[in-house]
Amino acid sequence: MGQGRIVIVSPALADANNGNWQTARRWQRLLAPAESRIVKQWPDAQASAQDTVMLALHARKSAASIAAWAERSGASANVPGLAVVLTGTDLYSDIAQHEDAQRSLQLASRLVVLQELGAQALPAALRGKTQTIFQSTTARQTLPKSRERVRAVMVGHLRAVKDPAILWAAARLLQGAGIAIDHLGDALEPALGGEARATAAACSHYRWLGGQAHEATRRRIQRAHVLVHTSRMEGGAHVIMEALRSGTPVLASRIDGNVGMLGADYPGYFEPGDAVGLAALLRRFIQGLREDASGDNASSWLASLHRHGAERAPLFAPEAERAALRQLVLALQS
Repeated sequence: MGQGRIVIVSPALADANNGNWQTARRWQRLLAPAESRIVKQWPDAQASAQDTVMLALHARKSAASIAAWAERSGASANVPGLAVVLTGTDLYSDIAQHEDAQRSLQLASRLVVLQELGAQALPAALRGKTQTIFQSTTARQTLPKSRERVRAVMVGHLRAVKDPAILWAAARLLQGAGIAIDHLGDALEPALGGEARATAAACSHYRWLGGQAHEATRRRIQRAHVLVHTSRMEGGAHVIMEALRSGTPVLASRIDGNVGMLGADYPGYFEPGDAVGLAALLRRFIQGLREDASGDNASSWLASLHRHGAERAPLFAPEAERAALRQLVLALQS
Protein backbone atom coordinates (compact mmCIF):
# COMPACT_ATOMS: atom_id res chain seq x y z
CA MET A 1 0.00 0.00 0.00
CA GLY A 2 1.04 3.60 -0.55
CA GLN A 3 2.48 6.17 1.83
CA GLY A 4 0.47 8.10 4.38
CA ARG A 5 -1.54 7.19 7.43
CA ILE A 6 -4.92 5.54 7.64
CA VAL A 7 -7.49 6.94 10.07
CA ILE A 8 -10.21 4.56 11.23
CA VAL A 9 -13.12 6.48 12.75
CA SER A 10 -15.26 4.41 15.12
CA PRO A 11 -18.16 5.81 17.17
CA ALA A 12 -17.33 3.22 19.84
CA LEU A 13 -13.93 2.40 21.32
CA ALA A 14 -12.61 -0.47 23.41
CA ASP A 15 -14.76 0.27 26.47
CA ALA A 16 -17.94 -0.41 24.46
CA ASN A 17 -16.73 -3.80 23.14
CA ASN A 18 -19.37 -3.73 20.41
CA GLY A 19 -19.37 -4.54 16.71
CA ASN A 20 -18.03 -1.15 15.61
CA TRP A 21 -15.03 -1.41 17.92
CA GLN A 22 -14.32 -5.02 16.95
CA THR A 23 -14.38 -4.09 13.26
CA ALA A 24 -12.09 -1.09 13.80
CA ARG A 25 -9.56 -3.05 15.83
CA ARG A 26 -9.56 -5.99 13.42
CA TRP A 27 -9.07 -3.70 10.43
CA GLN A 28 -6.13 -2.04 12.14
CA ARG A 29 -4.52 -5.46 12.53
CA LEU A 30 -5.30 -6.53 8.97
CA LEU A 31 -3.84 -3.34 7.53
CA ALA A 32 -0.48 -3.76 9.30
CA PRO A 33 2.28 -2.90 8.61
CA ALA A 34 0.57 0.19 7.16
CA GLU A 35 0.38 2.94 9.77
CA SER A 36 -3.13 3.44 11.12
CA ARG A 37 -4.91 4.67 14.22
CA ILE A 38 -8.42 4.42 15.61
CA VAL A 39 -10.17 7.61 16.72
CA LYS A 40 -13.65 8.49 17.88
CA GLN A 41 -13.54 11.84 16.09
CA TRP A 42 -11.27 13.45 13.51
CA PRO A 43 -9.41 15.77 13.51
CA ASP A 44 -7.74 14.66 16.72
CA ALA A 45 -4.50 15.72 18.40
CA GLN A 46 -2.47 13.65 15.92
CA ALA A 47 -4.22 14.87 12.76
CA SER A 48 -1.91 16.10 10.00
CA ALA A 49 -1.41 16.12 6.25
CA GLN A 50 0.01 12.61 6.65
CA ASP A 51 -3.56 11.35 7.13
CA THR A 52 -4.39 10.29 3.58
CA VAL A 53 -7.15 7.69 4.01
CA MET A 54 -10.21 7.73 6.25
CA LEU A 55 -12.30 4.63 6.90
CA ALA A 56 -15.33 5.97 8.77
CA LEU A 57 -17.64 3.49 10.47
CA HIS A 58 -21.27 4.70 10.58
CA ALA A 59 -22.57 7.41 8.23
CA ARG A 60 -24.50 9.31 10.90
CA LYS A 61 -22.45 8.87 14.06
CA SER A 62 -19.20 9.69 12.24
CA ALA A 63 -20.77 12.47 10.15
CA ALA A 64 -18.79 15.29 11.82
CA SER A 65 -15.47 13.56 11.08
CA ILE A 66 -16.55 12.83 7.51
CA ALA A 67 -17.54 16.47 6.96
CA ALA A 68 -14.23 17.70 8.41
CA TRP A 69 -12.30 15.41 6.04
CA ALA A 70 -14.28 16.76 3.10
CA GLU A 71 -13.72 20.37 4.21
CA ARG A 72 -9.98 19.80 4.28
CA SER A 73 -10.00 18.60 0.68
CA GLY A 74 -12.47 21.21 -0.56
CA ALA A 75 -14.55 18.53 -2.31
CA SER A 76 -18.33 18.40 -2.08
CA ALA A 77 -18.75 14.79 -3.29
CA ASN A 78 -16.63 11.67 -3.80
CA VAL A 79 -13.98 13.09 -1.48
CA PRO A 80 -10.49 11.66 -2.12
CA GLY A 81 -9.34 9.05 0.37
CA LEU A 82 -12.73 8.73 2.08
CA ALA A 83 -14.65 5.48 2.57
CA VAL A 84 -17.78 5.24 4.69
CA VAL A 85 -18.64 1.86 6.17
CA LEU A 86 -22.38 1.39 6.60
CA THR A 87 -23.91 -0.26 9.64
CA GLY A 88 -27.36 -1.79 9.87
CA THR A 89 -28.65 1.38 11.56
CA ASP A 90 -27.33 3.38 8.60
CA LEU A 91 -28.83 1.15 5.94
CA TYR A 92 -32.19 0.39 7.47
CA SER A 93 -32.94 3.58 9.40
CA ASP A 94 -30.64 6.60 9.35
CA ILE A 95 -30.10 7.20 5.63
CA ALA A 96 -33.84 7.53 5.16
CA GLN A 97 -34.26 10.00 8.03
CA HIS A 98 -31.10 11.99 8.73
CA GLU A 99 -29.58 14.59 6.43
CA ASP A 100 -26.12 14.19 7.94
CA ALA A 101 -26.15 10.46 7.12
CA GLN A 102 -27.33 11.21 3.59
CA ARG A 103 -24.56 13.79 3.17
CA SER A 104 -21.98 11.23 4.32
CA LEU A 105 -23.07 8.93 1.47
CA GLN A 106 -22.51 11.70 -1.07
CA LEU A 107 -19.14 12.73 0.35
CA ALA A 108 -17.65 9.24 0.33
CA SER A 109 -15.65 8.17 -2.69
CA ARG A 110 -16.30 4.57 -1.64
CA LEU A 111 -19.12 3.00 0.36
CA VAL A 112 -18.68 -0.32 2.13
CA VAL A 113 -21.42 -2.72 3.21
CA LEU A 114 -20.76 -5.77 5.35
CA GLN A 115 -23.15 -8.25 3.79
CA GLU A 116 -24.23 -8.95 0.24
CA LEU A 117 -27.73 -7.44 0.42
CA GLY A 118 -26.55 -4.15 1.92
CA ALA A 119 -26.19 -2.28 -1.38
CA GLN A 120 -29.87 -2.90 -2.16
CA ALA A 121 -30.80 -0.49 0.64
CA LEU A 122 -28.94 2.36 -1.08
CA PRO A 123 -30.19 4.66 -3.82
CA ALA A 124 -29.39 3.15 -7.21
CA ALA A 125 -27.09 6.07 -8.07
CA LEU A 126 -24.75 5.18 -5.19
CA ARG A 127 -24.43 1.46 -5.78
CA GLY A 128 -21.65 1.89 -8.33
CA LYS A 129 -19.27 3.12 -5.64
CA THR A 130 -20.31 0.44 -3.15
CA GLN A 131 -18.47 -2.78 -2.36
CA THR A 132 -19.09 -5.63 0.05
CA ILE A 133 -16.41 -6.56 2.55
CA PHE A 134 -17.41 -9.50 4.69
CA GLN A 135 -16.05 -9.30 8.22
CA SER A 136 -13.92 -12.18 9.40
CA THR A 137 -12.81 -14.26 12.32
CA THR A 138 -10.46 -17.17 12.88
CA ALA A 139 -11.72 -20.70 12.40
CA ARG A 140 -12.21 -22.93 15.42
CA GLN A 141 -12.43 -26.66 15.67
CA THR A 142 -15.95 -28.05 15.51
CA LEU A 143 -16.44 -29.73 18.85
CA PRO A 144 -18.38 -32.94 19.48
CA LYS A 145 -21.66 -32.13 21.21
CA SER A 146 -23.67 -34.12 23.73
CA ARG A 147 -27.00 -35.38 22.43
CA GLU A 148 -28.46 -35.76 25.91
CA ARG A 149 -29.18 -32.05 26.35
CA VAL A 150 -29.20 -29.56 23.50
CA ARG A 151 -27.57 -26.21 24.26
CA ALA A 152 -28.59 -23.05 22.40
CA VAL A 153 -26.82 -19.73 22.80
CA MET A 154 -27.87 -16.19 21.95
CA VAL A 155 -25.29 -13.38 21.99
CA GLY A 156 -26.13 -9.69 21.96
CA HIS A 157 -26.55 -6.81 24.36
CA LEU A 158 -30.14 -6.44 25.52
CA ARG A 159 -31.63 -3.77 23.25
CA ALA A 160 -35.02 -3.61 21.56
CA VAL A 161 -33.46 -3.78 18.08
CA LYS A 162 -32.03 -7.21 19.00
CA ASP A 163 -35.55 -8.35 19.94
CA PRO A 164 -34.60 -10.53 22.92
CA ALA A 165 -38.29 -10.81 23.82
CA ILE A 166 -38.59 -13.39 21.02
CA LEU A 167 -36.05 -15.62 22.77
CA TRP A 168 -37.84 -15.22 26.10
CA ALA A 169 -41.19 -16.12 24.60
CA ALA A 170 -39.68 -19.12 22.82
CA ALA A 171 -38.03 -20.26 26.07
CA ARG A 172 -41.42 -20.31 27.77
CA LEU A 173 -42.80 -22.41 24.91
CA LEU A 174 -39.94 -24.92 25.26
CA GLN A 175 -40.54 -25.97 28.86
CA GLY A 176 -39.58 -29.64 29.12
CA ALA A 177 -38.31 -29.85 25.54
CA GLY A 178 -34.79 -30.89 26.54
CA ILE A 179 -32.94 -27.70 25.67
CA ALA A 180 -30.72 -25.36 27.68
CA ILE A 181 -30.58 -21.73 26.57
CA ASP A 182 -27.70 -19.42 27.47
CA HIS A 183 -28.16 -15.70 26.78
CA LEU A 184 -25.10 -13.41 26.76
CA GLY A 185 -25.09 -9.62 26.77
CA ASP A 186 -25.35 -6.59 29.02
CA ALA A 187 -28.72 -4.94 29.66
CA LEU A 188 -28.19 -1.71 27.75
CA GLU A 189 -31.89 -1.07 28.26
CA PRO A 190 -32.47 -1.79 31.99
CA ALA A 191 -36.09 -2.85 31.62
CA LEU A 192 -34.95 -5.70 29.38
CA GLY A 193 -32.66 -6.91 32.14
CA GLY A 194 -35.72 -7.25 34.34
CA GLU A 195 -37.45 -9.31 31.67
CA ALA A 196 -34.41 -11.56 31.34
CA ARG A 197 -34.40 -12.17 35.09
CA ALA A 198 -38.13 -12.90 35.06
CA THR A 199 -37.66 -15.44 32.29
CA ALA A 200 -34.84 -17.14 34.19
CA ALA A 201 -37.06 -17.34 37.28
CA ALA A 202 -39.89 -18.91 35.26
CA CYS A 203 -37.78 -21.18 33.05
CA SER A 204 -35.06 -23.29 34.65
CA HIS A 205 -33.59 -24.09 31.22
CA TYR A 206 -32.89 -20.41 30.44
CA ARG A 207 -29.89 -18.52 31.86
CA TRP A 208 -29.03 -14.86 31.36
CA LEU A 209 -25.27 -14.67 31.83
CA GLY A 210 -24.81 -10.94 31.23
CA GLY A 211 -21.84 -9.48 29.41
CA GLN A 212 -18.90 -11.77 28.75
CA ALA A 213 -15.37 -11.26 27.48
CA HIS A 214 -14.98 -11.93 23.76
CA GLU A 215 -12.90 -15.08 24.22
CA ALA A 216 -15.40 -16.53 26.70
CA THR A 217 -18.22 -15.73 24.27
CA ARG A 218 -16.46 -17.49 21.41
CA ARG A 219 -15.97 -20.60 23.56
CA ARG A 220 -19.67 -20.68 24.42
CA ILE A 221 -20.58 -20.36 20.73
CA GLN A 222 -18.13 -23.14 19.91
CA ARG A 223 -19.60 -25.46 22.56
CA ALA A 224 -23.25 -24.75 21.71
CA HIS A 225 -25.31 -26.94 19.42
CA VAL A 226 -26.92 -23.89 17.80
CA LEU A 227 -26.75 -20.09 17.82
CA VAL A 228 -30.02 -18.14 17.90
CA HIS A 229 -30.10 -14.65 16.39
CA THR A 230 -33.37 -12.75 16.71
CA SER A 231 -32.48 -9.21 15.53
CA ARG A 232 -34.87 -6.95 13.67
CA MET A 233 -32.02 -4.92 12.13
CA GLU A 234 -28.41 -5.84 11.37
CA GLY A 235 -25.63 -4.64 9.11
CA GLY A 236 -23.74 -7.92 9.41
CA ALA A 237 -23.60 -9.62 12.82
CA HIS A 238 -20.24 -10.77 14.18
CA VAL A 239 -21.83 -13.63 16.08
CA ILE A 240 -23.15 -15.24 12.90
CA MET A 241 -19.71 -15.48 11.33
CA GLU A 242 -18.23 -16.62 14.66
CA ALA A 243 -20.76 -19.45 14.78
CA LEU A 244 -20.18 -20.54 11.19
CA ARG A 245 -16.40 -20.45 11.65
CA SER A 246 -16.85 -22.77 14.66
CA GLY A 247 -19.11 -25.25 12.88
CA THR A 248 -22.12 -24.14 14.94
CA PRO A 249 -25.33 -23.79 12.91
CA VAL A 250 -27.49 -20.68 13.18
CA LEU A 251 -31.22 -20.07 13.49
CA ALA A 252 -31.82 -16.46 12.47
CA SER A 253 -34.56 -13.94 11.77
CA ARG A 254 -35.21 -13.48 8.06
CA ILE A 255 -33.91 -9.91 7.69
CA ASP A 256 -31.61 -8.57 5.00
CA GLY A 257 -28.64 -8.30 7.34
CA ASN A 258 -28.86 -12.00 8.18
CA VAL A 259 -29.81 -13.24 4.71
CA GLY A 260 -26.90 -11.24 3.29
CA MET A 261 -24.54 -13.29 5.44
CA LEU A 262 -26.18 -16.72 5.41
CA GLY A 263 -27.55 -16.75 1.86
CA ALA A 264 -31.07 -16.71 0.47
CA ASP A 265 -31.37 -20.50 0.47
CA TYR A 266 -30.20 -21.04 4.04
CA PRO A 267 -32.74 -23.35 5.74
CA GLY A 268 -32.63 -21.92 9.28
CA TYR A 269 -34.76 -18.78 9.11
CA PHE A 270 -37.80 -17.74 11.13
CA GLU A 271 -39.80 -14.59 10.50
CA PRO A 272 -38.88 -11.49 12.52
CA GLY A 273 -40.84 -11.29 15.75
CA ASP A 274 -42.13 -14.88 15.43
CA ALA A 275 -41.46 -16.60 18.76
CA VAL A 276 -43.68 -19.55 17.80
CA GLY A 277 -41.67 -20.02 14.62
CA LEU A 278 -38.38 -19.91 16.53
CA ALA A 279 -39.65 -22.41 19.09
CA ALA A 280 -40.76 -24.71 16.25
CA LEU A 281 -37.30 -24.56 14.64
CA LEU A 282 -35.64 -25.34 17.96
CA ARG A 283 -37.97 -28.32 18.45
CA ARG A 284 -37.10 -29.46 14.93
CA PHE A 285 -33.41 -29.09 15.78
CA ILE A 286 -33.79 -31.18 18.94
CA GLN A 287 -35.70 -33.85 17.04
CA GLY A 288 -33.05 -33.90 14.32
CA LEU A 289 -30.33 -34.58 16.86
CA ARG A 290 -32.37 -37.41 18.37
CA GLU A 291 -32.89 -38.95 14.94
CA ASP A 292 -29.19 -38.72 14.20
CA ALA A 293 -28.37 -40.35 17.54
CA SER A 294 -30.72 -43.25 16.86
CA GLY A 295 -29.19 -43.93 13.44
CA ASP A 296 -32.64 -44.07 11.88
CA ASN A 297 -34.29 -41.44 9.68
CA ALA A 298 -31.39 -39.03 10.10
CA SER A 299 -32.53 -35.43 9.72
CA SER A 300 -31.84 -34.11 6.22
CA TRP A 301 -32.82 -30.62 7.44
CA LEU A 302 -30.19 -30.69 10.18
CA ALA A 303 -27.59 -31.91 7.70
CA SER A 304 -28.60 -29.09 5.37
CA LEU A 305 -28.04 -26.51 8.14
CA HIS A 306 -24.52 -27.79 8.63
CA ARG A 307 -23.81 -28.03 4.90
CA HIS A 308 -24.96 -24.51 4.13
CA GLY A 309 -23.00 -23.16 7.08
CA ALA A 310 -19.83 -24.92 5.94
CA GLU A 311 -20.26 -23.53 2.42
CA ARG A 312 -20.61 -19.95 3.70
CA ALA A 313 -17.85 -20.11 6.32
CA PRO A 314 -14.93 -19.36 3.91
CA LEU A 315 -16.50 -15.99 3.10
CA PHE A 316 -15.57 -14.91 6.63
CA ALA A 317 -11.92 -16.01 6.58
CA PRO A 318 -9.37 -13.35 7.66
CA GLU A 319 -7.39 -13.70 4.43
CA ALA A 320 -10.50 -12.86 2.39
CA GLU A 321 -11.25 -9.77 4.48
CA ARG A 322 -7.59 -8.66 4.39
CA ALA A 323 -7.47 -8.88 0.60
CA ALA A 324 -10.71 -6.91 0.17
CA LEU A 325 -9.69 -4.27 2.72
CA ARG A 326 -6.28 -3.71 1.16
CA GLN A 327 -7.87 -3.45 -2.28
CA LEU A 328 -10.14 -0.73 -0.87
CA VAL A 329 -7.25 1.23 0.63
CA LEU A 330 -5.22 1.00 -2.58
CA ALA A 331 -8.18 2.35 -4.52
CA LEU A 332 -8.53 5.23 -2.05
CA GLN A 333 -4.83 6.06 -2.36
CA SER A 334 -4.82 6.11 -6.15
